[in-house]
Amino acid sequence: MTTEAPPPSTAASPSARQVWTRTRGIALALVVLLAAAVAIATIRSDARHGTLDPRSADRQGSRAVAELLADRGVDTSVVTTLDEARAAADADTTLLVAAPDLLTPGQQRALRTATTGTAGRTVLVAPGSPSVERLAPGVTADPANSLDSTLSPDCALPAARRAGTAETGGMRYTTTHLDADECYPSDRLATLLRIPETGGDGTGDTVVIGAPDILFNDRLDKQGNASLALQLLGSRPHLVWYLPTLSDTAAADEDDQRGFFDLLPSGWLWGTLQLFVAAAVAALWRARRLGPLVPENLPVAIRASETVEGRARLYRKANARDRAATALRSTTRIRLAPLVGVPLTPAHTPEALLPALSAHLHRHGDGQTLHTLLFGPPPGDDAALVSLADQLDALEREVRRP
Repeated sequence: MTTEAPPPSTAASPSARQVWTRTRGIALALVVLLAAAVAIATIRSDARHGTLDPRSADRQGSRAVAELLADRGVDTSVVTTLDEARAAADADTTLLVAAPDLLTPGQQRALRTATTGTAGRTVLVAPGSPSVERLAPGVTADPANSLDSTLSPDCALPAARRAGTAETGGMRYTTTHLDADECYPSDRLATLLRIPETGGDGTGDTVVIGAPDILFNDRLDKQGNASLALQLLGSRPHLVWYLPTLSDTAAADEDDQRGFFDLLPSGWLWGTLQLFVAAAVAALWRARRLGPLVPENLPVAIRASETVEGRARLYRKANARDRAATALRSTTRIRLAPLVGVPLTPAHTPEALLPALSAHLHRHGDGQTLHTLLFGPPPGDDAALVSLADQLDALEREVRRP
């Protein structure tokens, strides 16, 4: 006596191994992307360490300028908060703002108010728009940077004429001040501006530099960088070097509070938007149909019995007796309808099928039995489902009997 082997189980959901096989490429790409982001952030953080800091001897630090100024009797002090910078502004002080764009609009307006009328000098290093418009009203930053880094003074400012050629190429500016000194032009736009103070005794001024190169340790000995830097920063006996930080919340209005998306560069936001647009276009491209469906022969012929067995195993694994019973009853009604003269469309309504079926039968029970058999509730267990299948088969044989 031989026993038939149980049918192989059909998984309703992919296994963990299958999920890993399908997603390992995406997971690997995400890991590589994360590692690249960490590496880039580390490299950039190392590169930015000590930038424009008069205490730093790094390549992009500014300790060399501070040492040269000390030899000429100018003392340099470093401040990191707006309150310290505002308190230090006076006639004997040059206030250098190393990163004006880090200040919020409220901080920029407060700093401008504190330096106006003090007869001191304010030096702004590469401010962008609209920072320069708040810190130096009447000055506008051009969207395009200078293509050349080394430029000639081409102006009457004594400090620029004595320094000669210098590496000021970077941000370019225009001004509405008629008495401003516009130096080191690039395509007729200045990369260094000196705006005299109109109020007070007229000895104060604001200097806008388009690039920080003349202050870097590794660029100080190039061209006339050292001469220009010493003259711009050494006109007063005291130099206050203001290094703004994002943690300084002094004088910041509630409207100036920045959220996470405000701190992201605009390029990242535009890049993300472009990715979404590209994904939408790709989805439309893949979803569109260029014409009617074309029938295609299957490469392998599958027997109907195998399809039925496979579907039955799925129903059994999911305990879907209701779906199985619905399929059996629906198929039986479709086969019985032509035999009793009922069209296929109304064959699934008891009012159309049951009267015709009762008139055709000779030995079957009443109409209530037929209704329960063809339109009744789903069976409660597997035995009831098997019994339902047998009864439907018996009903169909009886209808077909001449």
